[in-house]
Amino acid sequence: MNRHLRIVVLLGGPSAEREVSLRSGAAVVAALRALGHEVVEVDPVGSWTLPASVDAVFLALHGTYGEDGAVQQELERCGVRYTGCGVESSRVAFDKVATKERFVANGVPTPRSTVVADATAPWPAGWNPPVVLKPVCQGSSVGLRFVDKVEDWSESLRSSLGHDRRVLVEERIVGREVTVGILDDVALPVVEVRPRSGAYDYTSKYTSGATEYLCPAPFSPEMTRRLQDVATAAFRAVGGRDYGRVDILVTAAGEPVVLEVNTLPGMTETSLFPKAARAAGIGFPELCGRMIELALGHSLGS
Repeated sequence: MNRHLRIVVLLGGPSAEREVSLRSGAAVVAALRALGHEVVEVDPVGSWTLPASVDAVFLALHGTYGEDGAVQQELERCGVRYTGCGVESSRVAFDKVATKERFVANGVPTPRSTVVADATAPWPAGWNPPVVLKPVCQGSSVGLRFVDKVEDWSESLRSSLGHDRRVLVEERIVGREVTVGILDDVALPVVEVRPRSGAYDYTSKYTSGATEYLCPAPFSPEMTRRLQDVATAAFRAVGGRDYGRVDILVTAAGEPVVLEVNTLPGMTETSLFPKAARAAGIGFPELCGRMIELALGHSLGS
């Protein structure tokens, strides 16, 4: 991409992941300017507008009003191309229940789950601990709770429901945590995530030194290809386009189990998606440029 473009980077926003988004956005702005583009930063809080004559919008938002399809819908109404997944796939991937339904329908392996919407609900019948509680429409492990004992259920449920009106209750799978980036329908090298606390929660994700990352992950070539294939199937199941990141657990028996699809993965230079791209020989500025190229290749509403 040799031409110089006028690009808006949407960063910050109103979600619980605002601070992470600001960091992603700052890194993207620097990278796009290094490529010679004119870049305008817009923080979509309250009433906001786009400047005139925008070639494309780079979405560096995370969480609500970033990954849920809402801002994508507004940009399409404005007739502006944007990076990442479209309206419907963003909506599906951000809703953990809708994602589960797509996984099951497409044969993507995923943990057993149920949904709870009442803070006074009893322990689910027919279940044994441990379980994981996840607000249905939040990202970055916001509101994530691990419940190892039945007596911890009520307090954990109330806490998790404080972040959303519904909570996904999922069987806790013990295994190696990995993530696979997808770029232009190609799976990137696998990243293994080793949180020193044993749980990859919000603190482990965003505290320096709290987690060890191995990329490429130490798996056999055959297992690596299997993980990449499962990740690609999960991304396609939610209707993903251009790029995303798929989180997977690998059981002791070597079986991959898909947790979720991230349609707007973190974009600081040390985030997992750029880390995987770098292992594939794609530097950070080049990665940002390719994301813009992919956006420009879409007709509006595709």
